Amino acid sequence: MMESTMNYFTLLVISACFFLCTSAKYHHYNQDNGKELKYLMEPLVHAEVTARRGHTVVLPCMMRFKPLHYRVKWTKIDPPSQGVENIVLITNGHADKQYGSLGPRVSLLHAHDRDVSLRLTDLELEDDGSYRCELINGIEDESVIITLRIEGVVFPYQSHHGRYRFTFFEAQKACAEQDATLATYKQLYRAWTEGLDWCNAGWLSDGTVNYPVLHPRPACGGDLLSGIRSYGPRHKTQTHYDAFCFTSTTKGSVFFIPEQLSFVKAEHACRREGASLARTGQIYSSWKFQQLDRCDGGWLQDGSVRFPIINPRERCGGIAEPGVRNLGYLSKSLRRYGAYCYRPSSTPWGGPRFKPISQYL
Repeated sequence: MMESTMNYFTLLVISACFFLCTSAKYHHYNQDNGKELKYLMEPLVHAEVTARRGHTVVLPCMMRFKPLHYRVKWTKIDPPSQGVENIVLITNGHADKQYGSLGPRVSLLHAHDRDVSLRLTDLELEDDGSYRCELINGIEDESVIITLRIEGVVFPYQSHHGRYRFTFFEAQKACAEQDATLATYKQLYRAWTEGLDWCNAGWLSDGTVNYPVLHPRPACGGDLLSGIRSYGPRHKTQTHYDAFCFTSTTKGSVFFIPEQLSFVKAEHACRREGASLARTGQIYSSWKFQQLDRCDGGWLQDGSVRFPIINPRERCGGIAEPGVRNLGYLSKSLRRYGAYCYRPSSTPWGGPRFKPISQYL
């Protein structure tokens, strides 16, 4: 009797294990409507892919088996393209056709006959977002969604005329002029989790106005909880705020000229070295990705004076957190600051008269 009971229990355990393993293997769902996937495989491991500007990336999409007749359509769905479906590529298994601004930089990986993964080259800041891989056979359409996150840094940006001077479209233009784009809410949220604490409200790419607070205080909206404080959507031409810009890696490098220069002299000094005054996004990129650290203030292209700090110390402003320090928009005739210059990697140049700023530590 006991042996029979043990055999029954063993059979029950094996059956349960088989059911659970089978469920784990085949329990895939269409992310758009919750239906079970039949042809496509759920991207369990790589649902989010991270890369930097200028790099190449693959967004995975695999078929478990192929229907007799089908099409696969790749679409960029987030952020949305002003109500228009942003088709990137369509294939019927025999020929591929690229579409839109992404078209020249995309192709299918075709690692094997069931691979319809999307390959993106020379990544740009605007490529950040979510992409849908949709299999269409006229009867049982299904799709999976992959998120591409461009690794970068968010920085607050003000007009040289002062605080809260940008309309939404002026904020877009200002970020673009600084080698950046308006940040998305997700990018601002990630920056907040990494320590961004800023009291001034700024535009985001979706037309909302927000600011990140890590340490609540009376001077920063009151002693409320920490988080992203939001004003919600604002009129894009009649209201004015600062901007939160987003940038990533650059193809060039930033170096410092340690002289006491006026703004015009700083421009000339950079030009002599086959470079130009660095933009704000370029110095943030160098601080973030090249670990550039220097206490000396230097002119930037927008007329501001800034310096990047990786290792905070008392003689470098006395602020405990690393960051890019901003001395503001000063009189351009002052001869007290050096110059932060940016040289594109493709610019011919015979050798350094001035070392990269990481070598001045």
